[in-house]
Amino acid sequence: MTSVLLIAAKEFRDDFRNRWIVAVAALFAVLSLGIAYFGGAVAGKVGFTSFPATLASLTTLGAFLIPLIGLLIAYDMVAGEIEGATLLLMLSYPLSRMQWLSGKLAGHCAATTVATLAGFGLAVAAMQAVEPQARTLAAWLALGNFVASAALLGACFIAFGCLISVLTDNKSRAAGIALLVWIASVVLFDLCLLALLVVTGGDRVEQQLFPYLLLGNPIDVFRLINLSHLGSGAGNDLFLGMTAAHAYGLAELYTVLLGWVAAPAAAALLVFKRKEI
Repeated sequence: MTSVLLIAAKEFRDDFRNRWIVAVAALFAVLSLGIAYFGGAVAGKVGFTSFPATLASLTTLGAFLIPLIGLLIAYDMVAGEIEGATLLLMLSYPLSRMQWLSGKLAGHCAATTVATLAGFGLAVAAMQAVEPQARTLAAWLALGNFVASAALLGACFIAFGCLISVLTDNKSRAAGIALLVWIASVVLFDLCLLALLVVTGGDRVEQQLFPYLLLGNPIDVFRLINLSHLGSGAGNDLFLGMTAAHAYGLAELYTVLLGWVAAPAAAALLVFKRKEI
């Protein structure tokens, strides 16, 4: 356990030393503040809008950005070490492959969580300062729920990036696969679900099946965690209508999201343990 923590601490420091995580936090901060302030521009209103609408906009932003950031951080986790001829040196130390990779995963996840807290926290602080609706206990719980689910979504795609890196020995190939995974999960999956609804006419069977199909994508689980508890009037009426057939509890959704973190992480550890170097 000590070895894992040492590796995790090293990765955490390295992420901040190369300014990559700092840039991510700054990007989150700028975009989240921009969305929070200009989110009502379409309706002809500039400034902070209602708290539910702002949180729905931040959820949409997180659903696009967080998976991409997670994959970019982790795609060269192992492939980069192999290409740089440093992996054998790292494994010559008195620690197992599982400990080494677990430490790298934990370090990257911790750094991404800090970046998420710092970046989105600035928008949260701004909302708290100017929006009375954001100062209630319910709003605090919703914001905490958003940050926690965003951190888990980042960990999920870091685990996917790690799995991609373990399965390939080339950084360029790993980067290409990571980009394809991002496009498939962010764009293609939901397009396929919408196409299914259109083709079938949204009949009763498909409407009852649709909420379960959403669990097949961690990004949609993240959306469910945040949007399904905001209620109507936050710009998410269409989403609520499509998931009205089955209302999930937060415990169920967090269990599914944790499963999406654990599954690729366990697969990466298993493949790396048996990988010939």
